[in-house]
Amino acid sequence: MEALVSRRVGCRATAADLVQELFLRFWRRPEVKVEALDTYLLRCAGNLAIDHLRSEGSRERVVEGLAPTEHDSAGQALQQALEVDHDLQRIEAALRALPERTRQIFLLNRIHGCTYGEIAKAMQLSQSAVEKHMMRALTVCKASVAEPAPAMRRPGSAV
Repeated sequence: MEALVSRRVGCRATAADLVQELFLRFWRRPEVKVEALDTYLLRCAGNLAIDHLRSEGSRERVVEGLAPTEHDSAGQALQQALEVDHDLQRIEAALRALPERTRQIFLLNRIHGCTYGEIAKAMQLSQSAVEKHMMRALTVCKASVAEPAPAMRRPGSAV
């Protein structure tokens, strides 16, 4: 598993950290029955490597965006980075407020890359039920970033 992740991320130390993170996630999560555990773990490891590369790319773009250019000042780039961070915090809070089953289905799909069918089979639900849980989770996530931030509301404005 570490070799697979190492090939994807190009660094053995990072791969070791990611595999350890996968183990901790798997250890802490509620029991979900999976038919082919080895295949499931390898897929999760691959997805974790992809997520790591995406976050590294995002981090690099934010850092590059902080360098002043003729079109964008450093202050604007910093403000945008802070707004993105704030949005992520609001999404995390919204996900924590979801019912456990809905949150678990969302994480299996969006973090671990499982299909609705795989989730339905593992959790012994219908695919329609999984779709409904995902719609609820996505609606909550969307609403959490659509609401104005408390610090950005104008005094005296209605909520």
